[in-house]
Amino acid sequence: MKLKQLTITFLTFCVAAFSGMKAAKAASFKVIADNLNNAGGLSFGADGNLYVTEAGTGGNGACVPPSSGQGDSLCYGTNGAVTRIKNGKQERVLTGLPSIALPDGTGAGGANDIKFDATGKPYILVGYAANPADRDRNLGNTDLGKIITADFNTNSWTSVADLANYELANNPDGKDLASNPLGLLIDGNTLVAVDSGANDLLSVQTDGSNLQAITTFPEDILTNPVFPPSGSPSNEPSQVPSQEAAAPPSQFPIQAVPSNIAKSLDGTYYISQFTGFPFPEGGAKIYRVGADGKPTVYADNFTQLTDLEFDPTGNLYALQYANQSAWKGNLEGSLIKIATDGTRTTLLSGNGLESPSALAIGADGSIYITNRGGRPGVGQVLKIENPKSVPEPNFTLGLLAIAALGIVCSQGLSLTFMQPK
Repeated sequence: MKLKQLTITFLTFCVAAFSGMKAAKAASFKVIADNLNNAGGLSFGADGNLYVTEAGTGGNGACVPPSSGQGDSLCYGTNGAVTRIKNGKQERVLTGLPSIALPDGTGAGGANDIKFDATGKPYILVGYAANPADRDRNLGNTDLGKIITADFNTNSWTSVADLANYELANNPDGKDLASNPLGLLIDGNTLVAVDSGANDLLSVQTDGSNLQAITTFPEDILTNPVFPPSGSPSNEPSQVPSQEAAAPPSQFPIQAVPSNIAKSLDGTYYISQFTGFPFPEGGAKIYRVGADGKPTVYADNFTQLTDLEFDPTGNLYALQYANQSAWKGNLEGSLIKIATDGTRTTLLSGNGLESPSALAIGADGSIYITNRGGRPGVGQVLKIENPKSVPEPNFTLGLLAIAALGIVCSQGLSLTFMQPK
């Protein structure tokens, strides 16, 4: 079940603050790029420079309804971009990419991630954040919801694979139609992507052939969920209980979507999870997807993860967009390190780390983070300095097998809290 209140473009309004983890106050960062529009993934090119995607701010073109069916429509523009950071200077080296967003420029679907193959060829994952059936019908010929490859010298690109159309034609999880590709990985001649809207992990060859779903991810059931106070502002009114609402349900199904992907030293894929409304604290997981294509929980007790990355020695770094439920209104996030023995440490929490959306590790071991992600005009790229870590007690890996959750909501549950299809 994909719940109607789930906002696939979650990076626009998810804000947070408190984590039960110790902050490594010795860690600091410097800003190496700023004023980015809905900044997303970042990656180093063969030239040694750092590249970051900008989903743009939409525009005054045709519009599509949000995937949830509630709230303002997302309208089309062509102001998505890729920015290069070279010798301390930032420059947009690819412009005119498709973008859709809410009227204020938030909720953007557009360039979400970038990776380079062994030859230095860039591949860009372009999000969409709506029902794929509405894309061609409402917007015409656009590269939203696709993987593209670009030529920065000519400011041009070509389509490689249409992930949104794959969801429309196949709907691997059998639930509501939605597509918003968020994270990209290049594994030899294979492109591997997570589509948060479709709730699946996909692979396709770099020549565009053999597009297929590797796996889908299970729905979560919350026990005694905590909802926003009645009357709280929300992009989707059905998320907030009304004054007349009955008592909240004791069990509440949420769609916790995949947000990004990393490959371990042994070739296994690891997937970060961003939990849906009401964004339970400690409710996010990291999944491991082995050769059999089945997801199992590798680590849990996170809150709203947006990215993860392995270093050359096998340590896994996870980026927590928010340390507290998104609706509580604070912007602080965390960078967390998981050692090969499962020891968990926090490298940076708060202290200027706000709604981070992506991370990359440089050849010298330096860590770079997209900060203030999913917001127009204020996005940054940070370089972490002196990342001294503070050990985290009582956190271990959740090496649990995942069973398919075939639980559906009761037809009598109040629409104030959920609107399932």
